[in-house]
Amino acid sequence: MLMEGFDRGVIPFLGLVMLVLAVVAFVFALVAREDAYRAADKQSKTFWLVILGVTVAVDFFLGMLFLQIAGLVATIVFFVDVRPALKQVSGGGGRRGGSSSDGPYGPYNGGR
Repeated sequence: MLMEGFDRGVIPFLGLVMLVLAVVAFVFALVAREDAYRAADKQSKTFWLVILGVTVAVDFFLGMLFLQIAGLVATIVFFVDVRPALKQVSGGGGRRGGSSSDGPYGPYNGGR
């Protein structure tokens, strides 16, 4: 009974989460500039689009756990290694002004 609920509830939910992550990573890879990949010294844009596209296809159509896990690893690598490097090279991310002593509500130095 417990395994039946696990097979009907948790496993499909995890599959959906992996699919959503792969689609989001694919979109991020798609909108990044090709020269940013070269400047960040990462694999080419085409490489990541193919890897993430295959991951989306496997997650959506096949549902083979081994291939889904391999795709999840590729998606995680993209999110934790490639995307931050692309943002750094492209000038995205980081702080939006202010000094290094500024906190979320103003400067930590008492406004001096």
